[in-house]
Amino acid sequence: MTEEYVLRCVLMLCCALLSANASNWLYLAKLSSVGSIRDEETCERLRGLIQRQVQICKRSVEVMDAVRRGAQLAIDECQFQFRNRRWNCSTLETMPVFGKVVTQGTREAAFVYAISAASVAFAVTRACSSGELEKCGCDHNVHGVSQEGFQWSGCSDNIAYGVAFSQSFVDVRERSKGQSSSRALMNLHNNEAGRKAILSHMRVECKCHGVSGSCEVKTCWKAMPPFRKVGNIIKEKFDGATEVEQRKVGTTKVLVPRNSQFKPHTDEDLVYLDPSPDFCDHDPRTPGMLGTVGRQCNRTSKAIDGCELMCCGRGFQTQEVEVVDRCSCKFHWCCYVKCKQCRKMVEIHTCR
Repeated sequence: MTEEYVLRCVLMLCCALLSANASNWLYLAKLSSVGSIRDEETCERLRGLIQRQVQICKRSVEVMDAVRRGAQLAIDECQFQFRNRRWNCSTLETMPVFGKVVTQGTREAAFVYAISAASVAFAVTRACSSGELEKCGCDHNVHGVSQEGFQWSGCSDNIAYGVAFSQSFVDVRERSKGQSSSRALMNLHNNEAGRKAILSHMRVECKCHGVSGSCEVKTCWKAMPPFRKVGNIIKEKFDGATEVEQRKVGTTKVLVPRNSQFKPHTDEDLVYLDPSPDFCDHDPRTPGMLGTVGRQCNRTSKAIDGCELMCCGRGFQTQEVEVVDRCSCKFHWCCYVKCKQCRKMVEIHTCR
């Protein structure tokens, strides 16, 4: 074993450890609030932040509660989008919150990085528009009369500020590594793809003004899409993600499709480096790899949520349970809805 080989292994291990910690800031979601921060020393005590993120925290203390909400938003959306898949974004009480599942360069890691970068941009932008932050407010660059003839007014979402903060806070670890490793390039690309899922789907919302509801004057503003739509977009990109590898083009290292027959990915596509595990079995050596034993499945579905695929061929067990639902609901004047409680037996299928 040569000294050069040992050094290469050490460098690879260091890169792996850095990547493993890249999303540790998501641990902020475990806090009930960071809105009580009043001094810079508190930033030093926030778990999961690297030193450069601590510095950003000190410069932008008031933004950190929005970052915390963004972290929770990312976790919630991940769990919604993957609720019917073998890996369902289960979280741990330790760091990283998704365990080691996302430390490999898989499709799942690509989704986590994209949704996390998007969630910070979204939450910070929303905090700007709500008047929560002194450093930003509505986007005043959107004003005057549009080409369509309506008046720009109201509070346009300041997405530029939210995206800029997300780039500085979320991307800081990858940029501190000089963007030279293939995993750093992958993370940075997916972070930006997540933010573009918002930028590319900004919408115009309007309000009519006039006598008896007429629309003599229409005022409009720019608004972000609902975050559920952002999650849907990124999930679609996950399904069509491109497997890539690093190559040197001139003096620049870039990611290109591993299969030359595939068309190059765009800035809005997700990319990944490594194939995903099957997520079938619990692996105690890999925190977050919980397997599918005990997971509910759909007996009639042929998709990934079906018992055949979800249970990885191990079979499933069925039991009847009693559930209580609201039924026979009636509207009473004025103004409430009264429902009865109905009990029924349903079959629940769980993986062996």
